Amino acid sequence: MDISTTTALVTGANRGFGRALAGELLARGATVYAAARNPALIDLPGARPLALDITDPASVAAAAATAGDVTLLVNNAGSSTGADLLTGDLDQIRLEMETHYLGTLSVVRAFAPVIERNGGGTVLNVLSVLSWFALPTDGAYVAAKAAEWGLTNSLRLTLAPAKIRVAGLHVGFMDTDMARAVTAPKADPADVAAYAVDHLAADAYEIVADDVSRGVLARLSGGVAALYPQLP
Repeated sequence: MDISTTTALVTGANRGFGRALAGELLARGATVYAAARNPALIDLPGARPLALDITDPASVAAAAATAGDVTLLVNNAGSSTGADLLTGDLDQIRLEMETHYLGTLSVVRAFAPVIERNGGGTVLNVLSVLSWFALPTDGAYVAAKAAEWGLTNSLRLTLAPAKIRVAGLHVGFMDTDMARAVTAPKADPADVAAYAVDHLAADAYEIVADDVSRGVLARLSGGVAALYPQLP
C-alpha cells in the first residue's frame, strides 16, 4: 500500500491512539477523515473532521455517503466499561459488544462497497492483546475484543475477492485516557502508530505491536496451561 496516495477514515480520532494514528497517516501524505461522535473535538491540522457514532446505523450510513473516496478504513473507536461478566451491569456488557463487535461490523459493511468501488484497499481493526488473553477483570471488554478478532479473521476471507485486505493490530496497554488507571508499563501511542503504518505499507495481515502481545502470541499454541499457569 502506498500511504501517500491513500484516503483513510479513522474512527475515534479525537483522542488517544486514534488521534496518533490519524496524525501519522497525515504526516505520510495520506488524506484523512478524522471521525468522532463530536467532530468539533478534532484538532488535527489537515484532517477532515467527520461525524460518526459507530453504534448508530444512520450515522454510519451518512459517513459512508460523505466519505466516498476512502481506500483505508481504520476501526479504532472503542469503549472500556470495566464490567465483570458475572456481576457487571448487562447494559455495560452490551455496550462493549455493540461497540467493538457490532459497531465495527456495521462500519465495515457500510464502507466495504465504497472501498471496492475505489479499486480495493485495506481495513485495519484495532484489536488488543486481550483478544487473545483474558484478565480476571474487564471480562466484557475481553469478550468483545475476542469477538472482534473472530470478525477480523472472517472478514479477511470474505473481502479478499473484492481486493480488500483486512488487517488486525494487537497491542497491550497504551498511554491513553482509556488506560489512565493502569499502573503497568504503557506504550507511547505515537510509537505504536508509526509501527502500525509501517506494517500497513508492507501489506501485513497481522500487526503485533509490542512485546506483551508477541509474548502472548507465542504462548497461544501451548493452550490453556501456557496462557494461565495459575489454574489448578
